[in-house]
Amino acid sequence: MQSKKTRTMKRLTSLLLAMMFVAAGFAQQPQKDVLIFQKPGFSYYYDVIMKSLNDYYKKQEVKKPHKYPKVDMSKYDLPNKKKLYKYAWHNPPISQGNAGTCWDFSTTSFLESEIYRQTGKKVKLSEMYTAYWEYVEKAKEFVRTRGKSLFDEGSESNAVTRIYKKYGIVPESVYPGKPKDMPFYDHSKMVAEMKAFLKGVKDNNLWNEKFVLEGIREILNKYMGVPPTKFTVDGKEYTPKTYLTDYLKLNPDDYVDIMSLKQFPYWTQQEYPVPDNWWHSHDYYNVPLDAFMQILHYAVKHGYTVCIGGDVSEPGFDRNTQCAIVPTFDIPPQYIDENARQFRFSNGTTTDDHGMHLVGWTNYKGQMWYLVKDSGSGSRNNDPKAPEFGYYFFREDYIKLKIMDFMVHKDAIPKDIRKKMGL
Repeated sequence: MQSKKTRTMKRLTSLLLAMMFVAAGFAQQPQKDVLIFQKPGFSYYYDVIMKSLNDYYKKQEVKKPHKYPKVDMSKYDLPNKKKLYKYAWHNPPISQGNAGTCWDFSTTSFLESEIYRQTGKKVKLSEMYTAYWEYVEKAKEFVRTRGKSLFDEGSESNAVTRIYKKYGIVPESVYPGKPKDMPFYDHSKMVAEMKAFLKGVKDNNLWNEKFVLEGIREILNKYMGVPPTKFTVDGKEYTPKTYLTDYLKLNPDDYVDIMSLKQFPYWTQQEYPVPDNWWHSHDYYNVPLDAFMQILHYAVKHGYTVCIGGDVSEPGFDRNTQCAIVPTFDIPPQYIDENARQFRFSNGTTTDDHGMHLVGWTNYKGQMWYLVKDSGSGSRNNDPKAPEFGYYFFREDYIKLKIMDFMVHKDAIPKDIRKKMGL
């Protein structure tokens, strides 16, 4: 039998070990993030884009917004340097200016990377050629639905592949889509004019498609120019369609759109229920969140890039550090799952704001981070000569909670998941 002294020592030892485990448990708890109210400082959108456009139009400067809530990352150790990431080839970031065409810029960049991956050709394609024909398609649907279909600037990634299939594509050099002396793209006047024209159509029941499309194209031609039907590349003449098939050798049908929403059955194709899916595409493969993340991880680690879309109007989306995280005052990372994701989408706190091009990844101190190329202004609040100009850095939890869909080449999907998707 053990002596009373021995039993007492064992109890003390057990108590000390228990206290050590409790202390270790507290030490492993995630750091609590702090909410602050940020005063607006330098803003690439207001101080560069809008200032340049106001000078161009000879208008007065637009006022900056007031302070806004955000997570304080000022003392965090963040992987916000491009050199820390492994990334696939992509063209340098370019600005979409004051045009609501992130869907177009991000997907065009993605497809440029795909063309390089498959052919070794470095090309710069025209975003505005795609935007031009997308406006035409929107006008057609506006007529067909007697004014019920949304006519605005936004759209989705699979609009680009849809336009490529129907109208082809051209190099940016043959169709820049704006006057040479205009410093940035600006569709505000053009869109306002088209909306006013369509309002007149609806108010007067002028539902003649030929008449409407002639009116829309007249406005587009005035602001963007007439799209080319023939052009020369490397000494050979192409049409937009033969340039796509014969020179770029790009097959739009090779690309699939993935989403993860609990409101729909998994492993089925569904409509992505957001306004920018104005043509109600049901081509989205709805998969469980684990599969959603697995596809994305597999793709970037095997040399593919991904075109992503989701919410960027968040306190954890910091335009000073260019980093995006989910703060603990929103939800601790260990609780992010398909329920938290669906809850925020259903109550409107997750919205379909912005399209971007995910081009690389790194494992930084045990956490996955992603390098994201961007055409918006928030990624440009730094030195234009810095390698990070035009990029964001997304932590894995932000992707998991706030990125709602992505486009990827079907070969970038693991075989077991492709089989479940019926691909």
